[in-house]
Amino acid sequence: MSVSDKTVVVTGAGSKRGIGRATAHTLAAAGWNVAILDLDEASAKDAATEVAERNGVQAVGVGCDITDEASVDNALNVLDGALPPVGALVNNAGITSPTPFLAVSGEEWDRIFAVNVRGAYNVTRRLAPGMAERGFGRIVFLSSVSAERGGGVFGGVAYSAAKAAELGFTRALARELGPHGITVNAVAPGLIDTDITGGALEGDRKAELVAGIPMGRNGRPADVADLITYLCREETGYITGATYDVNGGSHIH
Repeated sequence: MSVSDKTVVVTGAGSKRGIGRATAHTLAAAGWNVAILDLDEASAKDAATEVAERNGVQAVGVGCDITDEASVDNALNVLDGALPPVGALVNNAGITSPTPFLAVSGEEWDRIFAVNVRGAYNVTRRLAPGMAERGFGRIVFLSSVSAERGGGVFGGVAYSAAKAAELGFTRALARELGPHGITVNAVAPGLIDTDITGGALEGDRKAELVAGIPMGRNGRPADVADLITYLCREETGYITGATYDVNGGSHIH
């Protein structure tokens, strides 16, 4: 199958300045048809329209609460028949939390895990069987440098723990799905200039963080989107279970 015969699902790609939307555009430019799942249905549809117009591919935006299995089922049922079969999944949807551990409530802990871990499970569990049946699949998880260095950049313990769970998820899933022609990889961005980090990183705090980055700047969504697109290529079939750091050298290990 050529890429134009396949669809990529990107979760959480509604935000205008996020990694998800940039990734949707970069994948579309490489010939993928795109399905965008986002909690904000209007943003999902807006992103899909923008992607289709700019890149000349088919794109569909669907409102979806990835923490809810029924919502995921409904959203993915909309795609059946509307777009070609799903060949790739980018588990991008996530929420962060800067709350210190001694102040974090059980409710907040569960919410962070519900979106970042359970949400990724819900969507992946639904799409992986079809990929296995067709003998081709590319799954990419968006983890974080916080999972590797233990927070300290932007997210607190709940976020770091959830993003570390995604790394274990990636590695174990890569072993199981490899025989079916499916690769599973993780991308761990550092400080990227998006809506999530935007307002919180100005002035002295931003200068202090950038001072610790060898490349001398924040990352851009496109820096991450290019790598994800590479990992989704048909030719990238022998890289699996890997974690790619996109952090400008802020964390080298």
